[in-house]
Amino acid sequence: MAYKIVKDNCTGCSACEPECPNEAISESKDGLFIIDPAKCTECIGHHDQPQCVAVCPIEETCVIDDNYPRYQAA
Repeated sequence: MAYKIVKDNCTGCSACEPECPNEAISESKDGLFIIDPAKCTECIGHHDQPQCVAVCPIEETCVIDDNYPRYQAA
């Protein structure tokens, strides 16, 4: 599953964007951040845990997006 950023929790701090190894995180027009589910690999093959979750200062901001299947490494 890809991760998503809960818009109501995001402060726009940008801590997550440079940590994403897949460049799946970008700033939206409103200054908050979003995750492109097509690029999100849950950091599998890069890190032991998703880096967006690890660096986000607000709990429950970067969460699993149940609308997408789990990432399968090639």
